[in-house]
Amino acid sequence: MMAFTARDAKAHQLTKMKRLAGALLAAAAALFVLARLQHGAGIWGWVAAFAEAAMIGALADWFAVVALFRRPLGLPIPHTAIIPSNKARVADNLAAFVRDKFLATETLVHKLRAFDPADRLGAWLRQPDNAALVADKLAAALAGWLDFIDDARVRSLIAAGVRERLKDIDVSRVAGQVLDTLTVDNRHQELLDLGLRRLARWLDDEEVQASFATMIIEIAGKEYPKTLRAVGLVTDTEEFALKIAASIVKGVNGWMHDIGDDPEHPRRRAFDDMVAEFIERLKTDEDFAARINAAKLEILTHPVLAHYLNGLWDELKAWLNEDLERPESRLRQRLAGAASAFGATLADNPALRTSLDDHLESAVVALADDFRDALSLHIASTVKSWNDDDLVREVELAVGRDLQFIRLNGTVVGGGIGLALHALTVLVSRAS
Repeated sequence: MMAFTARDAKAHQLTKMKRLAGALLAAAAALFVLARLQHGAGIWGWVAAFAEAAMIGALADWFAVVALFRRPLGLPIPHTAIIPSNKARVADNLAAFVRDKFLATETLVHKLRAFDPADRLGAWLRQPDNAALVADKLAAALAGWLDFIDDARVRSLIAAGVRERLKDIDVSRVAGQVLDTLTVDNRHQELLDLGLRRLARWLDDEEVQASFATMIIEIAGKEYPKTLRAVGLVTDTEEFALKIAASIVKGVNGWMHDIGDDPEHPRRRAFDDMVAEFIERLKTDEDFAARINAAKLEILTHPVLAHYLNGLWDELKAWLNEDLERPESRLRQRLAGAASAFGATLADNPALRTSLDDHLESAVVALADDFRDALSLHIASTVKSWNDDDLVREVELAVGRDLQFIRLNGTVVGGGIGLALHALTVLVSRAS
């Protein structure tokens, strides 16, 4: 079963009113014939006067109503089918009326001020349900955008953008500036202390020392067997070799403790000199900077970096899709929170509301003329492009039911006038 639309309801009401007006005309005609058959005797004279005038009124108003939309009985009577015959003029006048009466700049600004959009928006967004609604709409739009987007193009844009940004960065100078900042107030010494303490604590563990000693023996035995055998480090007695290696590990550990415990240790000053020299070289050595930037360019063209950059968008898109599908989406919650926070800020900040209203008003003033002209042209061109039958049908559906009341009123009022004229005729004839 097809749904009964509002347009169908209008068409049904129009047809009903047409039938009622036609039935009233037919009743008046039947009453007139009946009165004439009685030769107008007695009360039938009054009936005949009423029916005759009612028919005339009904027919005149029928003609007037029909002439608005089409030619009565299809006859080429002048000044009929008024709406389709004057479609272009109607379109232009309608467009001008809407433009001048509804879309005038002063009217729009007045309505905007009366509406107080910033205050209303702030109050509306403070409601949790409304903030959630905004978040849902934005999330739905984002989900649709993710499905519509060209992944290959986005990957290419991201990769190209990152490469262009990195290509323009002077890595050597930036690194020098960063390290310069890190060395203020001996911060690099704090980092050195932290590293030494952790490494020393790790080497304090006997199992770790034993593991390092064993590693030293294995590596030395493989890489430098003759040299180390000559100095006695690699011997036929495994226990003796392990003791020597363990002593080396303990010596290194003790040396780290000494550096960590002595703020004036020579190695610390050497570390300071090395860091300062390296920073200065990064900032001033053109050859060194050229080698670093050449290495940077080589990295930028490396397939591994390209694969990583291409994967950034895929990972982000997968995360967004997965999050948006979850009932407790974090992105939706963040969007709702942002909308609610913005609403609270608007409600509590009169200066912000005034600023937003002023910007909206300025936008209306700036765009009103172009918008008004464009909309009026659109209205005029749309109406002109309609088929005559479609135009008549739409206008008749919009106002036709009310026009049928004119026919009803014409029938009743015409009959009343007929009675009045008949009464006047009777009075005059009796007076004479």
